[in-house]
Amino acid sequence: MRLNVWKTLQALVAAAALGAALPAPAADLDYGRPGEPVHLVVGFQPYYTEAWTGVVVNGLQLWRKYLPPGSTVEFQAGLQGAVIINALLAGKESLGYVGDTPAIIGATKRSVADLRIVANIGLGQDQCNVFLVRNDAPRFTDQKAAVRWLNGKVVAVPKGSCTDRFAQSVFRQENVRPSDYLNQSIEVITSGFRAGKLDAAVVWEPTASKLIVDGLARRVAGGTLIGDHDGAFLEVRADLIRQRPDIVKDWLQAELDAELYLADPKNARNVIRFAKEQTTGFTERELWASLYHAYPADVGGVPSRLSVPFVITDQTQALIKADTAFLYSIKSIDVPQLPRDAVVTSFAQDLLEERSLSSPVAEVQTLPDSQAH
Repeated sequence: MRLNVWKTLQALVAAAALGAALPAPAADLDYGRPGEPVHLVVGFQPYYTEAWTGVVVNGLQLWRKYLPPGSTVEFQAGLQGAVIINALLAGKESLGYVGDTPAIIGATKRSVADLRIVANIGLGQDQCNVFLVRNDAPRFTDQKAAVRWLNGKVVAVPKGSCTDRFAQSVFRQENVRPSDYLNQSIEVITSGFRAGKLDAAVVWEPTASKLIVDGLARRVAGGTLIGDHDGAFLEVRADLIRQRPDIVKDWLQAELDAELYLADPKNARNVIRFAKEQTTGFTERELWASLYHAYPADVGGVPSRLSVPFVITDQTQALIKADTAFLYSIKSIDVPQLPRDAVVTSFAQDLLEERSLSSPVAEVQTLPDSQAH
C-alpha cells in the first residue's frame, strides 16, 4: 500500500475517532429477492488478527460454496474498524469484520443506518489487550510490576478503541496514573517508540508483534492481568437481514467454515500466507507471531491465542455490556446500552445447531515457531 493510501486511511480513522460528521442517512440498498444472485461489498480487517476469519473467507473464496450462483463479492480492507463502520453506515459495504468497540459504535448510529451484530468471530485475552514498553525499560518480575512502573510515564493508545478501554481498566485497578496518556494512531505510536518518545503503548495484533519483532518495543502484559477479554464481530446492515435472510445465513456458513479452518494447526502456514497476501508492511514472521507465538505467562501469554464462539454467548454479552458502558463514559456514543435488537443471535445459533456444533467452535492454540518455516 502506498504512503498516500496509508495517510488517507489514517485520516479517516482520526476523523472517526474525533467524532467527525457521519454520512447523511443512507437509504436501504436493493439486494434483490431471496434466491437471486447478489453483489456484496465486504469490509474486513487483515490488520486485526482477531478478525482474520475474514482473511480466510477471502483467501479460500469460501463464499462461492454458499451464495446463489452468479453472485459476486468485493472485499475492501480497512486499516481500522472505524473505516469499515463508516462504509457500512454510508451504504458502501453490507457486511463488516470489526473489533468490539467499532461494532458497538456502529450499532448505535441508527439515525444514519441500522447495523446489527450477528456473530462473535473472535474472543481473546491478548489480541487487543497488549501492553508494550520501550526496550530499555527494566526487566519486570510480573505483569503487575510492569504496569505499576508506568506510573508517571508517557503512555499512548488509539483512544476510543479496545486498547483504550483495557488500558484505563488496568490503570484504575492498579491505581496507576501516567504523566501523559496520549491519543495516537498505530503509525504515530510506531514512530514514537522508534524516536524514544514513548515509555509504553497498548496496541492490537498484528502491530504488537511487529513492534516486538522489529525490536522497537517489548511486551509486558496482557488481558490475563485483570481477567479481561477483547473481541471481534461480524456486523451486517439491517436492510440485508430484512431483504435477504438467505444471504446472511449463506455468509455465516462460509464464516463457520473459515473458523474451523483457522483453528486446524495444519492450515497455519496457509493462514499466514493469506494474511501476507492481504496486508502491506508485515513480514510472515510478524504475522505468525500475532496468532501462533507462545508468549510467557508473566507477560500475559496464553496457550489459546484466539477462541471463536461464533454465537453470542453470555461472555460475549458481558463484553458488549462493558464496552458499551466505557464508550458511553467517554462520550463516543450517546446511549448507555445498545437497543435490544442490536444483537441478532438467531442466525448463528440456528446454524450451529444445524451443523451439530457447540460454542466455541474453534480454539487457535500456540504453535512452535519452527513450524512457521
